[in-house]
Amino acid sequence: MTKVLIAGIGNVLLGDDGVGPFVVKVLESQFEFQADVELADLGTPSLDLPLYLSRAKALILVDSAKFGGEAGAIRLFRNRDILQNAPRTRIDTHSPALVESIALTELMGLLPRELLMIGVQGCGFEPGSTLSRPVRQCIPHIIDAVRRELDRLSVWCEPKLNAAAPRIWWDRVISAA
Repeated sequence: MTKVLIAGIGNVLLGDDGVGPFVVKVLESQFEFQADVELADLGTPSLDLPLYLSRAKALILVDSAKFGGEAGAIRLFRNRDILQNAPRTRIDTHSPALVESIALTELMGLLPRELLMIGVQGCGFEPGSTLSRPVRQCIPHIIDAVRRELDRLSVWCEPKLNAAAPRIWWDRVISAA
């Protein structure tokens, strides 16, 4: 079983909605993790999300969110925050699948003990666009939030000595168009 799953959620072709996969690519290229940490780009979640939720002891999700902040603002949501906000507020474009998946995984007794969603307030979600400047500028803060959570969980993570630039194909393709 994976100790920690760090997952990016979002559609990379819809601007700020792709912040989760973008962060995963940065983490893969810039950091080394202990063996039982998995990084995954989960795309736009659907009925397969409970499979990912259930195979980790701790889960860190990165996703765009709507919580009334300024573009690029970051807000941390824990298990209960996500479930409590579901009936009143749509946290992000994936909330129905995310909330239902968390509830289903909890009912099955397979929900990770630790669940953190790092929500990023986006401002541009047009098809064929890249991350907006405010969201792109908050990437180091998102990375810091991931690292703080890993530290809280006593999980090893260090910068790579010979880190390469992240290979974010969609950013290059969209920017060239």
